[in-house]
Amino acid sequence: MTALNNVYALNSVVRITATFAVSGSATDPTAITMKVKNPAGTVATYTYALSEITKSATGIYYKDVSVTSSGTWYYSMTGTGTCAAAAEGKVFVRPTDLS
Repeated sequence: MTALNNVYALNSVVRITATFAVSGSATDPTAITMKVKNPAGTVATYTYALSEITKSATGIYYKDVSVTSSGTWYYSMTGTGTCAAAAEGKVFVRPTDLS
């Protein structure tokens, strides 16, 4: 399902993707950590080392996140070592109109 302007329906699965590169060339970081903060303020941490983040190609990684509460969800993906880089973003989850 496609979302408009980073707005998702409640109980959707949101794919968060990060691309890592050095001098324009796709590069795998030594380690990758992702943090997701839900609207209640709870932060979950995921790592590639524990197989919680998926590699789809050299330098491209993603995590599918189930958004189970409405409000703003924040995330960051950080690479260290051979490709030190970080990115942050947010998505909004709208409440359902159906009860």
